[in-house]
Amino acid sequence: MTAPTRRPARGPFDVWAPRPTRLRLALGPADATEVVEMVRGEDDWWTPAEPVPAGGEVDYGYLVDDQGEAGTVLPDPRSRRQPQGVHERSRTYDPTAYSWGDGAWTGRQLPGSVIYELHLGTFTPEGTLDAAIGKLEHLRSIGVDLVELLPVNGFNGTHNWGYDGVLWHTVAEQYGGPAAYQRFVDACHRAGLGVVQDVVYNHLGPSGNYLPVYGPYLTSGRNTWGDSLNLDDEGSAEVRRYILDNVAMWLRDYHVDALRLDAVHALEDSSEVHLLEEMAVEVAALSAHLRRPLTLIAESDLNDPRLVTPREAGGYGLDAQWSDDFHHAVHVALTRETTGYYADFEPLSALAKVCEKGFFHDGTWSSFREADHGVPVDTEHMPTWRLVVANQNHDQIGNRAVGDRIAEVLDDDQLACAALLTLAGPFTPMLFQGEEWAASTPFQFFTSHPEPELGKATAEGRIAEFAKMGWDPSVVPDPQDPETFHRSKLDWTEVSEGRHAVLLDVYRRLAELRRTVPALTDPAFTSVSCTADEATRVFTMARAGTLMVVNFGDEPADLTVDPDLAVLFATPTGAELLPGGALSLPPHVGVLLG
Repeated sequence: MTAPTRRPARGPFDVWAPRPTRLRLALGPADATEVVEMVRGEDDWWTPAEPVPAGGEVDYGYLVDDQGEAGTVLPDPRSRRQPQGVHERSRTYDPTAYSWGDGAWTGRQLPGSVIYELHLGTFTPEGTLDAAIGKLEHLRSIGVDLVELLPVNGFNGTHNWGYDGVLWHTVAEQYGGPAAYQRFVDACHRAGLGVVQDVVYNHLGPSGNYLPVYGPYLTSGRNTWGDSLNLDDEGSAEVRRYILDNVAMWLRDYHVDALRLDAVHALEDSSEVHLLEEMAVEVAALSAHLRRPLTLIAESDLNDPRLVTPREAGGYGLDAQWSDDFHHAVHVALTRETTGYYADFEPLSALAKVCEKGFFHDGTWSSFREADHGVPVDTEHMPTWRLVVANQNHDQIGNRAVGDRIAEVLDDDQLACAALLTLAGPFTPMLFQGEEWAASTPFQFFTSHPEPELGKATAEGRIAEFAKMGWDPSVVPDPQDPETFHRSKLDWTEVSEGRHAVLLDVYRRLAELRRTVPALTDPAFTSVSCTADEATRVFTMARAGTLMVVNFGDEPADLTVDPDLAVLFATPTGAELLPGGALSLPPHVGVLLG
């Protein structure tokens, strides 16, 4: 790979715009606007024709060509703030003005860590970054090391999952804006918690995307909302730089510790060096400069370990990737649900294979895809922590018809078994907000598109999609209904009551075990050995001197284990271990022995 060229310094109002023939900078609010002509450079970057004071906070935007109504101002593609929404003027923001208090923070590595995924709008009643700070001690109590935020960049409307973002350099004002984001990261670091930011580089939202007015940011190829990102066609060098600069912004300006890269399988890039590899190279250099770990985690549907294989071994060099196969195997083992993509995971042996081999589909036939799928993991060399796993996450809950959690259909022991498999298994565990206390609130798909036609299309499309699967349209929540959003907010009054308190104690006990039993963070695939009895539905996982036993069946199970083992953990109903190693497990009960 050739060394990157040194990028020229850019002024705060400079903008890359090869498509317009004329560009003017509009400074100030709408009722007091000063218009400054801009000059195009040979590289299609435009610069104000005269010096413009850049101190303090300034509202600004661009008048493109002579089209549209007089005074129509478009936001900056690299805007840091959109106080009036994604369609309005940008506002300058100086991230260096914040006085950080995390000078002693040396970072948090992914190996051995626990991730907690949350959506800011539903995590607290207030739905803000500042309100989330008040819950950090709760996260510490369940052993969380890294807090992962669903996307926070600008979107149109009052609430959204975050995947409809259009201005990638902003922090949504609904959550508090960039200053609140810095306060949140600072507070996390002072609490000993790292921050993972979920970022979306594979598509843009349907409202407020003005990038195509400025340049060839998109190319033909359908991807969620419209065309795909232009990563390898004419003008793609600046598009790639737009993305790479955004990566650096989160890690450098906002002190973020890791990025979760949304749906990287949707990045179409035929370049000699794939964008993901280029990203890994630049992040590694920034990590060396900042002298703290910086981590890239990919969400990928490919089951291809090349993403996380080091560059010197021919891979892209990302640090980790999600493994949905683990989720599917655990979900099917506990719920017996086998529709859609769950069908191939019906045998309990699927869970055993996932735990031993990393992927279930590693070149095998996928009935859902109607094709062979995946690539084997090199279990002799790849560490287990490179796979991030969950028994619940925003996708696997929110993309169900009614956004229901597994707590609705599983008993306390089964939920504790899900926690046991995730937190005491071989991979990097990720929890989803409220999972730790069996939250009764759903996490439904919600939007707030202000445009009537877009809102109607979103709602009707969602309901029609599930109607085709046999769902009664009347029970599928309308994503545009504000109540769908409000129903999805966590109810923190539950935490100390009934089954919620029981499950919270489970997560806290497992957190303590992860801190004290080295086997639970052992990264060697070669130390993992599993069995799956399809008749009794008893699953075992032997790993570095520990033995996990889970009775997925509806009948009691008896087996003999090493008599030198003792019970380190049992799900709420408990199990009986007699001298001589006779282990008796009631239905749905799991234990960890060591």
